[in-house]
Amino acid sequence: MDARLEAIRDTVLARNPGEAEFHQAVVEVFESLGPVHDRHPEFLEAAILERLCEPERQIIFRVPWTDDQGRVQINRGFRVEFNSALGPYKGGLRFHPSVYLGIVKFLGFEQIFKNALTGMPIGGGKGGSDFDPRGRSDAEVMRFCQSFMTELYRHIGEYTDVPAGDIGVGGREIGYLFGQYKRITNRYESGVLTGKGISWGGSLVRPEATGFGTVIFTEEMLKTRGTSFDGQRVVVSGSGNVAINAVAKAQSLGATVVACSDSSGYIVDEAGIDVGLLRQVKEVERGRLKDYALRRSGVAYVEAGSVWDVDATVALPCATQNELDGDAAARLVRNGLIAIGEGANMPSTREAVAVFQEAGVLFGPGKAANAGGVATSALEMQQNASRDSWSFEHTEQRLTDIMVGIHHRCASTADEYGEPGNYVLGANIGGFVKVADAMLAQGLI
Repeated sequence: MDARLEAIRDTVLARNPGEAEFHQAVVEVFESLGPVHDRHPEFLEAAILERLCEPERQIIFRVPWTDDQGRVQINRGFRVEFNSALGPYKGGLRFHPSVYLGIVKFLGFEQIFKNALTGMPIGGGKGGSDFDPRGRSDAEVMRFCQSFMTELYRHIGEYTDVPAGDIGVGGREIGYLFGQYKRITNRYESGVLTGKGISWGGSLVRPEATGFGTVIFTEEMLKTRGTSFDGQRVVVSGSGNVAINAVAKAQSLGATVVACSDSSGYIVDEAGIDVGLLRQVKEVERGRLKDYALRRSGVAYVEAGSVWDVDATVALPCATQNELDGDAAARLVRNGLIAIGEGANMPSTREAVAVFQEAGVLFGPGKAANAGGVATSALEMQQNASRDSWSFEHTEQRLTDIMVGIHHRCASTADEYGEPGNYVLGANIGGFVKVADAMLAQGLI
């Protein structure tokens, strides 16, 4: 790391103790930014990095609700509004037991750069709760969401902060949240949340966008080596919305996706994942991959194993942070991996990223490769603002153009700074410079 940045890094880590994921995200960005400050000493003079690492606002609140037995439950809610230099705060809400301030800050920090790379006028933020929707009835989820929004509503708005979904927050949760916002404010403010239902202000392609976008970005990386998804053997981690749509898009481009996973284990389907069956099991029935294996011949189910033991030429980690470590990365490289596109946020550890880069594997970091979701959320905001609704084909083409543009921005920035093919450096510098320029222009705020 550049010596000028080490003192700033040490101060940031000391000011945010015990937040391992946030520390990891900060260090990863700092390691790329030395060359930027050689060209732009004004960024150091204006303390851009120090300001960028300190959220503009951090909100923590109690969320009381009652379960179906009438017992009072208490969860903790978060919204970190990190940076609004480019536009209103934009980023999802995550409902999962692992959520605490450090994870929300890591996600929000990554969101700053991701949103900047899209070229859309949106800032970075993130939120969520340690509430676990798994195993809860619709009525319990509704009561929790209503209580959560009863506090959150005062901090958000289409010109202030626009949340969306993330892990544990899908169309059902967005619907309950929007209904409570409308009830409290007496405003039908479509642009306050994205990921809405199609019939009440949502955008076509939004459910598919993150998974589709990850594959589109990875396809652009493959093109730089004179190849494509056609004929590739692909492994995907996760089996939620992002993973399922990544499977669908990769197979539409000629790949064979042979494996995916959930928290209990993974399946290997050498004939290629049956996307229709996978959607039925995971989205309709809210079942497990074990159920998929029971219904389809020739499928192996491995309980409590690592999906990264399955050999592949392309890997798409779409589950959660730090799911792919250095040992798993080394196995994938030995088994013939040529490219990896991160559909989740920071799914590869620092050790894994080093293994991929040293081996010359094409590596698309999450802040670039999975930006399709937030990009399409911004397209939903455009449609809401103009009281318009676009076709699937038009919206998908817009998504494709944005993802191709992100790839070009990352690749050209890496070339400009003497690191061709280094998409980590290209994404970090490309996003940082855009935000830093805006912060300088707007003065000390």
